[in-house]
Amino acid sequence: MNEDKSTAAGKGISNRVILGVCVAFFCGMIGVSYAAVPLYRVFCQVTGYGGTTQRTTQYADRVLDQDVTIRFDTNTAGIPWTFEPVKRSMTIKIGETAQAHFTATNTADKPVTGRATFNVTPDIAGSYFNKVECFCFTDTTLQPGETLDMPVVFYVDPDIVNEAQAKNIKTITLSYTMFPEEEKPVASAPAKDQDGKAISGTQESFGG
Repeated sequence: MNEDKSTAAGKGISNRVILGVCVAFFCGMIGVSYAAVPLYRVFCQVTGYGGTTQRTTQYADRVLDQDVTIRFDTNTAGIPWTFEPVKRSMTIKIGETAQAHFTATNTADKPVTGRATFNVTPDIAGSYFNKVECFCFTDTTLQPGETLDMPVVFYVDPDIVNEAQAKNIKTITLSYTMFPEEEKPVASAPAKDQDGKAISGTQESFGG
């Protein structure tokens, strides 16, 4: 009997250990899944994978006597803006710093905040397409009917000619898609009595 009790107790402990391991593994997988998106974004920005362009604060140290044509493409996704490039393309020297302009107009009857995502094609060019200044780094809010000039300062890294699969690229397309940013919740108004005065002792009346 004592041996049977010991065996049952042992099995109970083993089952609890297995259950604990399974729960820990499940929680760990959830954490990894949440971290995957930002980690993937960082990976793309560092490597240029998927046509993700590079952000830099430095300019090219040389300009090559080799032309490359940059085409500009714009799209909107669920945002009431018109969004388009001032020029559809430009031809520059590899290593030359250039500036392109885009315009956005809010066609809604209320302020709208947007943010642009971006990529370049061919994908392999993403590692060599460097943006020094770009509206895509921050959110942009436009008032009803407002039009905004949105410049981008960029260059193509001269090292692109050292990449076997990229050195013969003659045209690079820079694409932007503008999305709406979610509205921030507005602070609730203070609670008021029948005379329209703020009721003391409430969280709202103390600005909390």
